[in-house]
Amino acid sequence: MEKIIVHATFHTGHRQIGYPGKCKFVHGHTWHGTVTVTAEAFPRDELDMSLDFGDIKGIMRFLDHKMLATPQDRAFLDQAQFEPEGVVVLPGKGPSVENVAHYVFDHVVELIQRKYPGRHIDYTVDVAIQETENNIFVVQKTVTV
Repeated sequence: MEKIIVHATFHTGHRQIGYPGKCKFVHGHTWHGTVTVTAEAFPRDELDMSLDFGDIKGIMRFLDHKMLATPQDRAFLDQAQFEPEGVVVLPGKGPSVENVAHYVFDHVVELIQRKYPGRHIDYTVDVAIQETENNIFVVQKTVTV
């Protein structure tokens, strides 16, 4: 079994529309993400590397200094008020830690699919996103690429 583990820190703003508490207001977090990719044996490129740590880290770092929003948050999607390159639209009803983790997970899977398509290798991808010191969400799934 082989494993790649990548850590990254990124800073974002968001709000939870419809939330009954203080998280309904715009606020920010310093997020900590860990991506773990496991396979029986990773394919290797011409440099004898499997997956570039920087490419995985870049998925999380893309979120750095961005406003996280969902399609329902019309204010942050108004291009007259906010620069589109400063807003990342996440799927779902709110830019929760769960949706951030799934966003990272989906992009890690896309990265593997682009680099090693059609090899029929089982990868277990584990994404842990820490929103605050005490709050962490983890998504772990096995995908075949």
